[in-house]
Order: sequence, then C-alpha cells, then structure tokens
Amino acid sequence: MSDMNDVLIIGGGLNGLPLALALAQGGLGVTVVDARPAPARAGADFDGRAYSLAAASRRLLQAVGVWHRVEALSQPILRIRTAGARPILGPSPFVLTFDSAEIEDAPMGSMLEDRFLYAALHEAVSEEPRIRLLSGETAAAQDEGRVQLASGEWLSARLVIACDGRGSGMARRANIRRTGWSYDQTALVTAIEHERPHGGVAHQIFLPAGPLAILPLPGNRSSIVWSEANAVAAGVQALPEEEYRMAVQARLGDMLGAVRPVGTRFAYPLSLSLAERFVAPRLALVGDAAHGVHPLAGQGLNLGLRDVAALAETVIRAARRGEDPGAPDVLARYEAWRRPETRAMALGMDAMNRLFSNDNPLLRLGRDLGLGAVNALPGLRRPFIRQAAGLSGTLPVLLRGERP
Repeated sequence: MSDMNDVLIIGGGLNGLPLALALAQGGLGVTVVDARPAPARAGADFDGRAYSLAAASRRLLQAVGVWHRVEALSQPILRIRTAGARPILGPSPFVLTFDSAEIEDAPMGSMLEDRFLYAALHEAVSEEPRIRLLSGETAAAQDEGRVQLASGEWLSARLVIACDGRGSGMARRANIRRTGWSYDQTALVTAIEHERPHGGVAHQIFLPAGPLAILPLPGNRSSIVWSEANAVAAGVQALPEEEYRMAVQARLGDMLGAVRPVGTRFAYPLSLSLAERFVAPRLALVGDAAHGVHPLAGQGLNLGLRDVAALAETVIRAARRGEDPGAPDVLARYEAWRRPETRAMALGMDAMNRLFSNDNPLLRLGRDLGLGAVNALPGLRRPFIRQAAGLSGTLPVLLRGERP
C-alpha cells in the first residue's frame, strides 16, 4: 500500500491534468494515473485534432498557468455564423451571427490543436512538486478510497476522481449507471487547407442529415466536424483521397474557395450519455466519465472544464476549512452544482440536434425565422453569445480567471 494521497486522479487527459494543477496549486497532494506513456501526443505532428475553447475555459487555463504556453499557437474565434442549409440549394438567407465584440471578454472562444494543449498541460504538471504522474498505468480494481493498478500496486486517497472517459471503468465498478441513446449519426472529423482566409469566423451549418461545423485554425486551415447518418458516414470515411476531397468540397461549397483535407481522418459514433450520479463514496466523476453530449456546439471539453473548476473549488475550500475532501457532504455540493446544469445542457443540445437534423418544411421555416429574429434583436442575441463563451450561470472562480 502506497502512502495516502489527498487526491488520486484516474486519467491524465485534458480534464485530469488541469484538475491536478488546480488542486496542487490549492495545496493538495495529487497523484495522476495516466494510461498513456509520458511522451504520447507531446510534440506530435499535425493530425487535425483541435478543440474549441470557450472564453471561460481560456480563463481557467490562464489561472492554472497553461494558457501563456499556448496562446501564440491558438486561433481566436471572432464570430460564429449559424444557418440552416439544404443540399444543392445551399444555405438559408436567415443567419444568426455571434460577434465577440458584443461581450466583455473577447474573443468568445479560441481554437487550439490537441497536440499543443496536451504538451503544455504535461509540461506544467511536470513542474508542479505536489503532483506525481504515473504514466503507462491503468486502474484494475477499486474500493472506497483505494485503487489497484494493473501493475498490482494499491494507491489510497481521501478522494478519488474518475477522468477516464465515457467508458469509465471507475464509474462502472462503483455501480454508477448511465442513461442515454444513440443518435444513429457519426461525426467525421478532419482538417482542411483552403484557398480563402477564414477571418476567424466559425460556421455552424445545419444540414438535414446533421450539423456541419467549420472551425478556424491558424493560417488558411480549418477543422471540420461533419455529422452524417451512420451508413453514409461509413461510406464517406472509406472514400479514396480525391473523392473524399470532393465530398468535403460539396458540403462546404465555395465559402472558403478550393479545399484540401490535411492530417488524419477520424470518425466518432454520436450518442448522449449521462451518469445517473456524479459521485459515489470517496469518488467523483469529471468530464466524459460523467457525461457525453452531441458535439454540435463544441461543448464537450468545455463542459468537462466546468466540472474541473467546480470540483477544484469545492474540494480546496473544504480542505481549508478542515473538512475531509472525500466526505459525502463535500461531494454532494459538487454534484448539486454540476449535475443539473450538465443535464440541462445535454438535453438542450439533444433538442437542437433533433430540431435541425431533419428536412420537415414547417420545422425548417420555423427555425429559419427563429434564427433571423434572434439575430435582429441584440437583447436576445447577447445571452446566446455569453452561453457560447461559457460565461453564463454560476461560474466557479477558475472560470473567472482566479484561483480558489
């Protein structure tokens, strides 16, 4: 049995590492168990994977000492244009535009490649003396406050945090069930080079088969997240290079001129998945271990970072008051803070996907008029912009750019 840790985090990804930094900076001793070897993804070549970080997430990364390491590598999102569209007929004339100039913390978001974010987090963690990182290890068994690694070593902690993804073994072994459903859609993710500059504009285009997001990257590159019915997506993913390029060009039209896919093609089946509980005895779930949502609003990582901020604040403040950070009442505060908001967000995105992913003429007319009405009224538009920037609701201090 190893020495007792204050906190043990299972999963060293994009939720686990910033959470470790926040807790360590709050004075807690943290051990992170990461299934990947230490060099994985750090310094990797371009593969097209990137994240849309809301303004609030950027504040969190600033607060834990990471953003200055990657800011020059990021692409600000200056505007978001949202519209419906139909194949051949093109986009609807009713467009909803969000402009970063309308909120106090511009830009409303930033695009950052996976390889840069992971490397910066890994670098910051390696410099923090209160964090021990165990790379190439996985959890194989657990009890309350105790986890056995696949290597056989047992670790103990006052609080164990599961950051091990949608298929969370930690949640499963704690008998936490999940509810949800498949969308019968697949997200095709890649990056493109294009002839015309994007101007820092992100596009969310709602096609009958599913949404298409075009997200600006540095230079004349963009990331695309293209949702299609499973069978169609499988056919597109299997296309030879030139036919795949033509399929992408057909969906994007001429808005960015000629396009060429670069990097790697990825395909992800889409579903909604929500843990029935976010906590168990001495265990808290964070990020995809607690919830998986449709990617149409690019909120997956941002939702996870909101969990990170809420849990870090709850645990650090409890520890400073002399409370046990893994006590049931402490964990109940975290669950009460995050689960209702997460459930509302997940169901809201589910409803939006169902509303827009069809070609019903009456629904199409209603949603087009709705987008146009919101766009015409600044008083209605600004709350949506703040929501996209992650600035609505009760914000933990980390999402305000401060440490707990």
